[in-house]
Amino acid sequence: MRILSGVQPSGALHLGNYFGMMQSAIALQNQGEAFYFIADYHAMTTVSDPKLLQSNIHEIALGFLACGLDPEKAVFFRQSAVPEVHELAWMLSTVTPMGLLERCHSFKDKIARGFSPSHGLFAYPVLMAADILLYQANRVPVGKDQKQHLEVTRDIALKFNEQYGEVFVIPEPDIREAVATVPGLDGQKMSKSYQNTLELFSEAKPFSKKVMGIKTDSTPVEAPKPTEGSTLLALSRLVAKPEEYQEYESSFRAGGKGYGDLKKALLVQLERFLVPFQEEYQKLKSDPKKVNEILHEGGVKARSVAQKTLEKARIAVGI
Repeated sequence: MRILSGVQPSGALHLGNYFGMMQSAIALQNQGEAFYFIADYHAMTTVSDPKLLQSNIHEIALGFLACGLDPEKAVFFRQSAVPEVHELAWMLSTVTPMGLLERCHSFKDKIARGFSPSHGLFAYPVLMAADILLYQANRVPVGKDQKQHLEVTRDIALKFNEQYGEVFVIPEPDIREAVATVPGLDGQKMSKSYQNTLELFSEAKPFSKKVMGIKTDSTPVEAPKPTEGSTLLALSRLVAKPEEYQEYESSFRAGGKGYGDLKKALLVQLERFLVPFQEEYQKLKSDPKKVNEILHEGGVKARSVAQKTLEKARIAVGI
């Protein structure tokens, strides 16, 4: 089984990234042949500062390695290290109906939030399809919000195979429904776009300030606190031990504690959960050459696989 997933270097990694995709992707490296890439071409649709993009790429690499990605088990590389992805994207675009792309909610959502309606943003799902199909991936761990794009990939692959023969493996999504959507500071989905994130590698004071600023209601101290839709409980469920979470939830139902105390308790849970990742992050940060070497070696391995798939596609279309 071949597994593939990617992450955009569009900002600092946060809890939404970890529980939405990273955790399952890292676990899957022990179950098959894993290919994980930093989607720097994709990031160009929203990041126009070249220095910021370079910095983000390095931070994403540090973060994935710190959270447990093992370059001995997984091929870890930059998307831009494999230029074959663009030739395949063009081939796929010739069988992709415009209507399929027009229905993609991610494009509509980004336009609604003020992003320029560029061709890159519109054609994003085709490049994503090329990312996946280039490595003949069987399984793709994605966040819930990316499910539609994977469905588009499957549609494109089926159309291509129908027209040119069995060139591509049809990938299956791996979506962890229970934790695919992590709430942010304001209760919406945690996302850099909403500026409501809790970063994995933030310094202590800014992190604490954010946790203490999580949006809550005006329930009095002495009254039981609502548990339905609680951001505090949702975050605790992700990082606390089961018995610790049960005790935390009980304190909501019992009343007698204000949200300030409940946030402090959550802060302790979050900090304890993140300590191992943060310690490893600092070790890796002190040796940047090692991170670059890992990405370079991963790029060489990935490209050797990509070239075989592209040659197969070229023969199929008559080029």
